[in-house]
Amino acid sequence: MERTAKILRKTNETDITLSLAIDGEGKSNLETGVPFLSHMLDLFTKHGHFNLEVLAKGDIEIDDHHTTEDIGICLGQALREALGDKKGIKRYGNAFVPMDEALAQVVVDLSNRPHFEMKGEFPGEKVGTFDTELVHEFLWKLALEARMNLHVIVHYGRNTHHMIEAVFKALGRALDEATMIDPRVKGIPSTKGML
Repeated sequence: MERTAKILRKTNETDITLSLAIDGEGKSNLETGVPFLSHMLDLFTKHGHFNLEVLAKGDIEIDDHHTTEDIGICLGQALREALGDKKGIKRYGNAFVPMDEALAQVVVDLSNRPHFEMKGEFPGEKVGTFDTELVHEFLWKLALEARMNLHVIVHYGRNTHHMIEAVFKALGRALDEATMIDPRVKGIPSTKGML
């Protein structure tokens, strides 16, 4: 069974088409209009072994906020849809990723109970033209729409680019683990009988 999803979202602020294949090859085709976000999504896709296509047009003449937020919404919706009933998945994922002087950790539970925690401060307010506060916005909307419990810890770092890069690589690796089919898991991985 192919675990794929395609999400269309059109508002007065953005027009987004996003396709996700969980069992992919780490291939991406990204036209977001937000270069730094495209770079981070490419890393996420590569390290998660997903396939991801994003075509987004947004009001980036104002700023990157709406486009970044709405891509997070669409990616979360795609992840939730592609996972279906979640039978046989590992459910939990944990990854530490170093990037030069920075170290990030991402822990996920595909629990159908959305929650987001993020610990760590970025020293810079911008990377290029990208507002670093949008990392939190993207991840929170991703967790909400995917209905997952997402914890992100930036243990340390000095370079803001390196710190955010470590987060997105760790996010890909943690989700790769959590979405993986484990032959030992019979049915839904929960004592409740559902997720």
